[in-house]
Amino acid sequence: MASPPDSGSRATVESARKNIEKVVRLEQASMESRSLGERVSDLFTHWMGTMSFVIFHLLLFAVWCVVNLGWTPLKPFDPFPFGILTLIVSAEGVLLAIFVLVSQNRMSRQANQRAHLNLQIDLLAEQETTKLLQKVQSLLDHFGVERSPDDREAERLSQETQVEALVGEIRRSLPDE
Repeated sequence: MASPPDSGSRATVESARKNIEKVVRLEQASMESRSLGERVSDLFTHWMGTMSFVIFHLLLFAVWCVVNLGWTPLKPFDPFPFGILTLIVSAEGVLLAIFVLVSQNRMSRQANQRAHLNLQIDLLAEQETTKLLQKVQSLLDHFGVERSPDDREAERLSQETQVEALVGEIRRSLPDE
């Protein structure tokens, strides 16, 4: 039998639950802010990405071919090479591509917003960590604790990070696309 969680793990679970609730609220707000066109596009692309959609089309094409090849008592209305079917499938392909692009544009916008939020949180965490290192260094100095050679790295890390310099280094280091 599992032992009951300690107060530390309960606090972690509670923090995670609060974070999950925040993310859910952000996702709901994002979904509610979609335009009518984006909602329709998302609905179509959701349905188009199902096996039901594939099966529907396979059955429709099979029935179309069987009827128009004269294999049923029904009179063929689109004889081979199925010009009407070709027109319909071509038009449908264009519309499907447009729906997919509209949904992808919305998802790309949402991903960019998440990336910007993540960057802001990362920068804030870096600033907080730098400040904590500075406070620890100050406490060590106050209590007269001698620094070891490893403290040189901690001292470097306690300096404010020059984000612009890092971006320049990344640009110089990464290959051009």
